[in-house]
Amino acid sequence: MAYARVPIKVKEKKEANKKPQKAARIKKAAANVTMLKISANELSEPRWSVVTFERCAASNLTYGEAIQELEKLQAQQTSGLCIVTDEAAQRVENKKQKRQMSKRNL
Repeated sequence: MAYARVPIKVKEKKEANKKPQKAARIKKAAANVTMLKISANELSEPRWSVVTFERCAASNLTYGEAIQELEKLQAQQTSGLCIVTDEAAQRVENKKQKRQMSKRNL
């Protein structure tokens, strides 16, 4: 009779473990949907820049506008084109300015 209870306890543990896992999967799926919504909204916000190896060519653009600007610069055979956020473009500009200042001081 003691052996009849063991399978019941094991079965209860498996069922108990499935519920938290299922809840975690549902939360993860909901988070993924939220991330997709955020990403789509970010693409329509004017927060994108087009940078080259030498400079920031344009900033404060929507992603669609940034693509158009990138295509114009490609037609002019500008090298090193990339679309980044305005924040990243500012960091690139700041580093470039620091390098120029350190060269002047030498």
